[in-house]
Amino acid sequence: AKAKIMETAEVDDQKKEVNDGDQTSEKGEEQTAETVSALATEPTTEETVSALATEPTTEETVSEQSRIRDLCQDMFSKTAEYLKGELSSTSDEYRLLERLNKLTIAKYADMSTLATNLTGAMSDLNDKYKTLEPYLGQVEQLEKSVSALEQAAYRLDAYSKRLEAKFKQLEKK
Repeated sequence: AKAKIMETAEVDDQKKEVNDGDQTSEKGEEQTAETVSALATEPTTEETVSALATEPTTEETVSEQSRIRDLCQDMFSKTAEYLKGELSSTSDEYRLLERLNKLTIAKYADMSTLATNLTGAMSDLNDKYKTLEPYLGQVEQLEKSVSALEQAAYRLDAYSKRLEAKFKQLEKK
């Protein structure tokens, strides 16, 4: 009986190590589920002590112990399934983040290429403007000259009209 109690105590220690290890370990989902399932079938220290202390005397006690054992196994299997689901969803979230990071890197690379191309195009435009700047100065001077010539033409036209009017006036007299 003492050997049985010692084995059960070792199993309980293993269960505690697995529970502690599940929180900090990165061994993988399958190994965790297998370990939890394997330990779920082992009786706990309390179950062994209570079984040794009180021998089942009736069918009702055996049935109750069987029901408790089945409930414990069900609890451990559902806990293992829950942990598997949690690990799976966390893994999926990390994969999604990885894809998002890759897409972001690609987008920034495209934006960098576009910015480099725009910088080159602006440099080319600035060089062309500098090349055309003397000609643009000449065009501005020409525009001023044309404007001054136009003003002179208007004044000459006005003067010729006055002169014509005076000439007609003198002819009439």
